[in-house]
Amino acid sequence: MPQSPFAPGQGPVVATVAAGGVVGSLARWGVGLALPTPPGGFPWATFGVNVLGSLLMGVLVVVAAARTTHPLARPFLGVGVLGGFTTFSTFAVDADLLLAGGHRATALAYLAATVVAAVGAAALGAVLARRVTA
Repeated sequence: MPQSPFAPGQGPVVATVAAGGVVGSLARWGVGLALPTPPGGFPWATFGVNVLGSLLMGVLVVVAAARTTHPLARPFLGVGVLGGFTTFSTFAVDADLLLAGGHRATALAYLAATVVAAVGAAALGAVLARRVTA
């Protein structure tokens, strides 16, 4: 009988992350459908989910550290939902497609704006969560 690829007792965590990933990925897919990007256009859907996901991750980190939560809450929300919702791989593909299509200014604006906005959003989420939980 083959051995499980998971450490003993990790099955519930893996299942929880997978379930959260489904939720987050479906939400991101819905945003992409609602906000399609025209060829050469700024990828607002990907930008938005990455910035919102970063904001929510900043909140989650503070709230989870400040409160006792269910042991599966962080894997479900942080790794699963927010990991599935944010998409930095699509961010890279979007930038590459813009560059390959000759839209250098849009690509550079997108790259810079995403990094600055996502990091700023994570910091803002942490600050807001600290104020609320204080």
